Amino acid sequence: MSAPVIRSLPPCGVRRVIGAAGLTVCLAVFGASPAPASPALSSTSATSATSASGRGSLVLIGGGLKDDNTQIYGEIIRRAGGPRHARIGILTAASVPASQDPHAGDPEQCSNAECNGAYYANLFRRHGAADAQWIPVDLDHLANADSDAVVAQVNSMSGFFFGGGDQYRYVTSLLNGTRHTDSKVLAAIRAKLADGAVIAGSSAGAQIASGPDMLTGGDSYPALREGSKPGYFDDPSVPGHLPQGGFGFLRSGLLDTHTGTSGREGRSLRLAADTGHDIVYALDEDTALVVDNPGSRRERVRVLGRQGVSVLDLSRASAGTGTHGWHLHNARYSYLTSGDRYDPLTGATATPHKRRLLPSAHAPVPANEDVFYSPANPDGTPYSLRGTARALAASTQRTATASSYERGPRFTVTLTEPARYRPLTGDGHTPHTLLNLRLDIDAH
Repeated sequence: MSAPVIRSLPPCGVRRVIGAAGLTVCLAVFGASPAPASPALSSTSATSATSASGRGSLVLIGGGLKDDNTQIYGEIIRRAGGPRHARIGILTAASVPASQDPHAGDPEQCSNAECNGAYYANLFRRHGAADAQWIPVDLDHLANADSDAVVAQVNSMSGFFFGGGDQYRYVTSLLNGTRHTDSKVLAAIRAKLADGAVIAGSSAGAQIASGPDMLTGGDSYPALREGSKPGYFDDPSVPGHLPQGGFGFLRSGLLDTHTGTSGREGRSLRLAADTGHDIVYALDEDTALVVDNPGSRRERVRVLGRQGVSVLDLSRASAGTGTHGWHLHNARYSYLTSGDRYDPLTGATATPHKRRLLPSAHAPVPANEDVFYSPANPDGTPYSLRGTARALAASTQRTATASSYERGPRFTVTLTEPARYRPLTGDGHTPHTLLNLRLDIDAH
């Protein structure tokens, strides 16, 4: 079969209501009211994790994980005990169930939880895992979430991989409705993490690791214009979030995925500002955020893969709404690449094997009129904000501006280098890692 794809959205777990503009929104598992708009950001700091002694680790991938990414698959297997001992449990409840897949009987075309589970299990075995098995919990097998036999299967594993799809299906499958409490299977996985297991996930499988205010969808422009909305929406362009969050494996910052290829920095910044979070980890595709000791004061993160992770810091930022629309001032933008490390407690970074790069370009930074890679622009460019940031880093200029493609209002992003700024390079000529650029957004 081909790599798993997603064909449809899940049903709400308990009930549906009709929200603003006739949009269908799921409210079954949250029960929180929208955060009040305020120019001052509240503080949900990186130190708010509650676990005292996290032992396990996370490998959270921004989607688009290539089958041949031996670096990331190898890291998961190594953390699960190495090729001789790694036993990987595959969870794919974010996919449609077989009962909703018209190609369920065709191994070459199927795309559902069961066949995607078999696909990933085979892939992990090809990459050297001693064993990999599908954990049979999805919308067709909800009762299995509290099955003692499936719990025993989970307890025999040394690592877990959550596949992509729609993270709300994980909420529906593995959490208990309005109580938002763990099923037996999720409780067993959580206990395995605390005992040293690795939990990995890609796309929705990474997003479900989020703590409070897990993103459920949305494009950057409507998020900047209208703000984030609590709930799960049938329209994936609506900026929604679950106030009670996902599984809460990672709480030191918000998570976003497919960042550069979908221009999602804008929606991440707006959600963080609206909900009072200081840090966002915005993951690019085929790239992992590796987290040691999650939920403890010893938590540390490292980037692994072919692109990078944007760390968006709002700890000193202010936000509000003016005459023309929403604005954000004094946020910080860092772009970390493979090998870079970050301490969420202190904000310190380490960049082994990279050195400072002197700017060499004297021409102005190229104009960018689609900084968030709008789906409305057929000629847009992925990794657009990163492109402007790297062009600024390579130039002798100190400031660059870029704007949204949409104009009602138009949002302008201004990036400003700190004093004595230098990007970091791994090859001697490309600005790979960018640290602590000031980021401002204004509406016009």
